Amino acid sequence: MTDAVALKPDLGRFGVWLPTRSITPGLAAEIESLGYGAAWVGGSPDADLAWVEPALAATSSLHLATGIVNIWSAPAPAVAGAFARIEDAHPGRFLLGVGVGHPEHTEEYVKPYDALVAYLDALDAAMVPTSRRVLAALGPRVLGLAAERSAGAHPYLTTPEHTAKARQQVGNSVFLAPEHKVVLTTDPDEARAIGRKTVEFYLGLSNYVNNWLRLGFTQRDVHPPGSDRLIDAVVAHGTAQAIARRLDEHREAGADHVAIQVLGTPNDEALLSVLGELAGPLGLTAPN
Repeated sequence: MTDAVALKPDLGRFGVWLPTRSITPGLAAEIESLGYGAAWVGGSPDADLAWVEPALAATSSLHLATGIVNIWSAPAPAVAGAFARIEDAHPGRFLLGVGVGHPEHTEEYVKPYDALVAYLDALDAAMVPTSRRVLAALGPRVLGLAAERSAGAHPYLTTPEHTAKARQQVGNSVFLAPEHKVVLTTDPDEARAIGRKTVEFYLGLSNYVNNWLRLGFTQRDVHPPGSDRLIDAVVAHGTAQAIARRLDEHREAGADHVAIQVLGTPNDEALLSVLGELAGPLGLTAPN
């Protein structure tokens, strides 16, 4: 192992991606007990990140990460202050994921790349270490920025083919943690129906559509509500073993860590049931 690779964040092989703005201590503890290395919290969390310390206090090895803090709604100085507070209480267990969100849903969304660079400059000035932050990145330009100005990239709603291309671009020393959606059912029609409820929203967002087109999907594939080919590529379904094989394709393509978003679970109990079924095929074991 090279020194550069050794310096990557170590979140374990698999984590759980939650489409919410926070995580309860109880849910964090249950996720840790199943052997997952991290919980990623989406939904553009607020800058104060007040939920992080209670969840970390309820666990001993689980990492928390944001996927992602939106630069337009969470000012960098406030986020930097929250990071310092969390780091002081729980050293090394929080990873700050930041990104520019979606141009179609942000009135101030002007020159997003430049705004992201300025945000990173502000985090630098506040002494937030590059080794403890990642960027939401899909296209080559932001992937390059992630490699230069952070520990790495957290691509969302992608495929193992994208992971392979991203790894080839950024090199082996950069942390790469894609998200992938799953539905635990062997009924493909049911899985696609559940998957479309989430994916269809992103079919109206140019950054995701352009990324899929770069990966070889057609205009027909990305036309709402999305072709079966597209939905099957970004939402794994089948038995727990089949889903685990699909998630492992990201690892084989170069991912350091895969953040799993379980769809079709109406509550924490249902979520944990699916995560428990996946844990064995994924080779996860409870922490000591």
